[in-house]
Amino acid sequence: MKVTKHIENAKGETLFSFEIIPPQKGKSIQELYDNIDPLMEFKPPFIDVTTSREEYIYVNKGNGLLEKKLTRMRPGTLGICASIKHKYNVDTVPHVLCGGFTKEETEYLLVDCHYLGIDNVMALRGDAMKDEQSFVPKEGGNNYATDLVTQIYQLNQGKYLHEVLDVDNKADFCIGVAGYPEKHLESPSLISDLKRLKEKVDAGADYVVTQMFFDNTKFFEFVKKAREIGINVPIIPGIKPIAVQRHLQVLPQIFRIDLPEDLINAVDQCKNNAAIKEVGIEWAIQQSLELKAAGVPVLHYYSMGKSENIRKIAGKVF
Repeated sequence: MKVTKHIENAKGETLFSFEIIPPQKGKSIQELYDNIDPLMEFKPPFIDVTTSREEYIYVNKGNGLLEKKLTRMRPGTLGICASIKHKYNVDTVPHVLCGGFTKEETEYLLVDCHYLGIDNVMALRGDAMKDEQSFVPKEGGNNYATDLVTQIYQLNQGKYLHEVLDVDNKADFCIGVAGYPEKHLESPSLISDLKRLKEKVDAGADYVVTQMFFDNTKFFEFVKKAREIGINVPIIPGIKPIAVQRHLQVLPQIFRIDLPEDLINAVDQCKNNAAIKEVGIEWAIQQSLELKAAGVPVLHYYSMGKSENIRKIAGKVF
């Protein structure tokens, strides 16, 4: 079922969902199941599964020689989506990236999703590779998320890359895209970023999931400005609880977000990471309760594959 249909069926009730990351190559999927199991009591209508970009590694060839190789450390997004859908009877949302994929590879992935009965995809440009200063698409790939949304939308119409097919079983993907309450790190301003978001919606996106934020007023202002420029699709807030001390430095650095002073002070007063995790849980509970009271369609949690803190938050909110 489409994410938008789940929202419609909820009739104003706030739904619970979360995002997971595939295990590294060679790791068992059982650890992922062990972290999903405790969250199923909150009846998530859908679960997002991230896709990793390729990265360079250096293989020791002996005699002091290193060979540069391109690899993916966390493949398996589509297989995990199919496994979760089968095991838990819940809809899954694979993340589809511009970065690292040609348009043909994207089309093949979408065809596979359609065969597997996956109704939703999250269309993302993806980050630059670690050794790149800015994003560089793969040759023959999509440059921007808007281009990717357009490709998915056209496939829904039966328009494939090199031909228009008279098909009796068209794909009908519900397309999610990312939104940034504090603007994308590459955007010159929030208004400019919102214009890019509207382009994605105009190209065929059906709903928006935001990057993490820790100040709800920024989310509410983001939604207000989005509505003012004509973005009328559901906007789902993304929530991530602080868990360790280094999050105070890493999250603002990577995601270009601000942390509230009250949260920073509370973390600084903690004597260990166990105490910090409890501060993060309580902050996310209060965020979630306020957002739920405001009538957001879904509360979407970035679990990073761990469920303990998400379970504690959801237990107080749902």
